[in-house]
Amino acid sequence: MYSSSLADAPTIREPLHTPVAHLVRDGVTEGVHYGSVVVLRADGTVELQLGDIEAAFYPRSALKPVQAVAMLRAGLPLDGELLSLAAASHSGEERHLAGTRRILELAGLTEDALRNVEDLPYDPAIRDAWIREGRAPSRLAQNCSGKHAAMLYTCKLNGWSLDGYLDPEHPLQQAIAEIVEDLTGQRIARVTVDGCGAPLFSVSLHGLARAAARITTAAPGTPEARVADAMRDHAEMASGAGRDVAALMRAVPGLLAKDGFEGVEVAALPDGRAVAVKISDGANRARVPVVAAALGRVGVDPALLGEFAGEPLLGGGRVVGCVRPVRALDPVTVPVRT
Repeated sequence: MYSSSLADAPTIREPLHTPVAHLVRDGVTEGVHYGSVVVLRADGTVELQLGDIEAAFYPRSALKPVQAVAMLRAGLPLDGELLSLAAASHSGEERHLAGTRRILELAGLTEDALRNVEDLPYDPAIRDAWIREGRAPSRLAQNCSGKHAAMLYTCKLNGWSLDGYLDPEHPLQQAIAEIVEDLTGQRIARVTVDGCGAPLFSVSLHGLARAAARITTAAPGTPEARVADAMRDHAEMASGAGRDVAALMRAVPGLLAKDGFEGVEVAALPDGRAVAVKISDGANRARVPVVAAALGRVGVDPALLGEFAGEPLLGGGRVVGCVRPVRALDPVTVPVRT
């Protein structure tokens, strides 16, 4: 289904995004969200593409399942909710903080070993509560702390340096880069620093969708399958209560989904059908309905996707519009690409 040879790195250029959603108020298009969308068939071929799916881009946290696979391949012994947390952009709930502490304890480490940035919890309500209580930002509360704790645990098991684990030349990051290329099927275009301080690898939107499909179609018991199982079984540990990506995994049987900052999301089904979305302006109000429409295009029952149609647009307290994915995402009007 997928070639074992690596394609060249995607071209670094200004992406040729296209309209993917319209903000419609009482029948008038008030705004346009640009972006790119790729939909893959179960055999890995492209069913649909909108915009620029081959330009280099940063997947942000949507790449975390791939990073988790790399750590498992390097010997990380986590499963279940702690493995889901290792692939998480968590909300900062107490269970997330407790889980991160548990990973550090398994490694014989404390919070002081973390090198991610200090931050308040990602969830607005939890963040507000922290501020009211006078609690300071911390590395534990930052939404990537589970990943960083797992990185430290992986280093401890392999006898690698802990101090420099975020250096792109560190053995851990080199091992992660190798798996990023393996699962996306292409060379990395550029390495930068993500918001949390970890290396961030630039691939293509197409490559990100391929990686998700590789993870969901892997044989039971493999690192890929373990990550998929953990995230699906413990969706709130990979995100948080009330988060749209967790709700989507609960709504669609077998679906693996991961979001990322700047309007990125990838989702894949157990048979290899996959979608990846990048909203150019980073807007979540467009990301959610566009992902849902793309999943409908790949064959997910629309009845399962109703709650992800997007927030209604209000005027004077009544619904006057919505964010509407472009007609190209309608399965009736879209020609099948070969």
